[in-house]
Amino acid sequence: MKKAFLFLANGFEESEAIVPTDILRRGGVDLLMVSVMSKKEIVSTNNIAVTADRLFDECDFSAADMLILPGGMPGAKNLNEHDGLKTLLAGFAAKGGLVAAICAAPLVLGGLGLLKGRKATCYPGFESYLEGAICTAQPVEVDGTIITGRGPGYAYDFGFALLTALMGEEVARQVKAGMFP
Repeated sequence: MKKAFLFLANGFEESEAIVPTDILRRGGVDLLMVSVMSKKEIVSTNNIAVTADRLFDECDFSAADMLILPGGMPGAKNLNEHDGLKTLLAGFAAKGGLVAAICAAPLVLGGLGLLKGRKATCYPGFESYLEGAICTAQPVEVDGTIITGRGPGYAYDFGFALLTALMGEEVARQVKAGMFP
């Protein structure tokens, strides 16, 4: 079974975390929502409380197939301030692991130099943080092992791109057919 970790910080964008989590779990991916804060209860940008499955320090990421960053502000900023997460992302990407970020969260990848020479998309106004990226305005960009999404309105597109990368076109088609009859 494929394993993915989605990282939550206070101020995250709800749809960018919950929609991909739902899609991946429907598709058979073992996905854990991980808090990078000091507690499991995380409060979204619109004051919706969500309980993460685990705290960052409780996790063993050695079996990870994908690491996912939802956006939102100040959620993306809070993710970017977590040194353990940035170390994990850099090492995971260096080994060819799948890394995904949507909305403002690609700023974390840009700051780590993971987007240099790659096509990437983000929420309008955050392009300057995507150091070295070839910025597009596409809903989703898949460039090698890096997947980026534009914003909350594209959470489904982003989620299905993640599922396709992990489980293949057929599984993604089946899940989409069940969700959009």
